[in-house]
Amino acid sequence: MGQEVLLIKNIQEAYLPEEVLKNVSILVEDGKIANILTQEETADLSFAGEVIDAKNNLKLLPGFIDAHIHGGYGVDIMDATPETLQTLAENLPSEGTTSYLATTITQSDEEISNALKNIAAWTTDGQKHGADLAGVHLEGPFVEVSKAGAQPKQYITEPDLAKFLTWQDDANGQIRTITMAPEHDKTGEFIKTLAQSGVNISAGHTDASFQQIKDATKLGVRQLTHLCNAMNGIHHRDIGAVGASFQLKDLRAELISDGIHVVPEMLQLIFDNVGSERIIMITDAMRAKGLEDGEYELGGQPVIVKNRQANLKSGSLAGSVLTMIDAVKNMLQLDGVTIQDIVKMTAVNPAQQVGILDRKGSIEVGKDADFVLLNDGADIAYTICRGEVVYQEGK
Repeated sequence: MGQEVLLIKNIQEAYLPEEVLKNVSILVEDGKIANILTQEETADLSFAGEVIDAKNNLKLLPGFIDAHIHGGYGVDIMDATPETLQTLAENLPSEGTTSYLATTITQSDEEISNALKNIAAWTTDGQKHGADLAGVHLEGPFVEVSKAGAQPKQYITEPDLAKFLTWQDDANGQIRTITMAPEHDKTGEFIKTLAQSGVNISAGHTDASFQQIKDATKLGVRQLTHLCNAMNGIHHRDIGAVGASFQLKDLRAELISDGIHVVPEMLQLIFDNVGSERIIMITDAMRAKGLEDGEYELGGQPVIVKNRQANLKSGSLAGSVLTMIDAVKNMLQLDGVTIQDIVKMTAVNPAQQVGILDRKGSIEVGKDADFVLLNDGADIAYTICRGEVVYQEGK
């Protein structure tokens, strides 16, 4: 758990939901935000806990929430071991991530069950040190074979409600997002049932037309998975799933801003048309994140990582080795992107999308004390998870 008491003082700018406060302090008690103080109130405070002095040159943002990550630092969610989750908890704060959705991949029923049971056991044992495992993103197996990308084709199957409910039980109810191809839900019952249960349904690995995406939003689809990747592009006779993100205001869209999955010019086009209210920045990272180039594995398939790019031997992109802070820096290179936009795309939007905004995603009294402190170059000085300093630059 977090430090009992922590004071972060002399914050240059604190990014709250509706305003940016200058020269303030944040008081943390028992892992929660207890108070936001002016300089005068801080001076009058009688305090004997841990102090971080931001020296009026650090910005305080809500901690990043990575809502689509398969692994990193040598581990993969499908390894289904407690050590995997421990490794991610300890390493993700180095990139500013304070919460994440453990993301599965299309695999055998048994392997998916094992991964979900491992997550359920980990979260039931009580909150651990480091980044918070905030739920599961079930990517596949109910996807379109022609848009499989790095999803192993032999395990792709039609939407199966009974199977999903079994997996949700294995996960102890923690599946918050599912990526599926909505065109395969012929009756709409699968989408409607999941939507009514509160699951965030994301269209991905899909060949759906614009009309099919539009129809799916009426049933309960509210998101697009890694926009532009593993889906049809914009065509002048059918704007498809990518065009749907521009046109349908009920849809949020995941975005991998590594300049590889989506080139900078397209990132700019997406930002200009979808906007920070509806973009969710993700890494979609695999086990090679944080490691050297070489040969790795994803979903039982060999992956070659070279020059920061991960590919199957077939040439398909196989996740990324992107960190959230590098994703942030890449977005800040675009025209018009502000720190306020970053806060929405990395924290507010993902928290709201998966139903954890009551405790995560913004700097408000009573919420979890999950912060990242950035300098003017957008380098991380500190990452704080539930009131505990988990990462400090240079240490």
